[in-house]
Amino acid sequence: MKLKIVGLFLLMAAVVFLAGFKIPGIPTEIGKALQVGAKAGKKAVVAARGISDSEEYFVGRAVAARILGKYPLYQNQAVNLYVNEVGQAVAKKSSRPTTYRGYHFAVLDSSEPNAFACPGGIILVTRGLIKECANEDELAAVLAHEVAHIAHKDGINSINKARWSQVLTTAGAEATRQYAGGVAGNLVTLFEGSIDDVFKTIVVNGYSRKAEENADRDAVSILTKAGYNPAALANLLNKMTSKGAGGRGIYRTHPPTSDRLAKVKAVVRETPASSSEETRTKRFQEEKF
Repeated sequence: MKLKIVGLFLLMAAVVFLAGFKIPGIPTEIGKALQVGAKAGKKAVVAARGISDSEEYFVGRAVAARILGKYPLYQNQAVNLYVNEVGQAVAKKSSRPTTYRGYHFAVLDSSEPNAFACPGGIILVTRGLIKECANEDELAAVLAHEVAHIAHKDGINSINKARWSQVLTTAGAEATRQYAGGVAGNLVTLFEGSIDDVFKTIVVNGYSRKAEENADRDAVSILTKAGYNPAALANLLNKMTSKGAGGRGIYRTHPPTSDRLAKVKAVVRETPASSSEETRTKRFQEEKF
């Protein structure tokens, strides 16, 4: 049943993507660009452009739907609100403080330690990973790392470029024909393939070592600017190292390397807990994860 729902959502997402060409109230910049390119016989030029923020949002929403088909949401409003408050605090201090429809954070009801940064700003973190955090600063470190992935567009950049070119070219041809023929079905297939690219990267394979190190570096900056102890990230990486390659979830897709830990330790120093950090820790411990 869940698979059917996710499949339906993917179809709806593709329809919404197409709707940008002619339905009022939906961004039309995509359709206008494609129609001009198609009419001028310059499909290749149009298809070569990057993915816009609104397109990134629709892709990310579909990726989130697929993840929710695997992990259910944690039905605790207070916990989700708390994680959102921490997430919004760190997102505001990132190099990309705003996205097309904003950042959204939610907790997944799973004991597996994991976190997912869906393109466009949807960040999902499991109860299992939150429980491995000792305090709010470590939770903030998790969220800051995922926010950095979104700021760098690591998820959306994992889409096969040739496939996305086909999506844009097919959509452009569809727009000029006003949805005639069977092009829409082909577009849905191509769109779903793009979702597969992102899903496999963030859920199955993980990002490259360079992408992880860049996210670590930005997470340190984000935590510092947001008033959190950046050493919390080093504490998390220490835990990842101790888990080793045999760990589950994030410990499998985020390779724990001594290099990553050394680079983080090189730019942060452990400091005594301040009164505000103690207050945050108490607040964290009062939540029912």
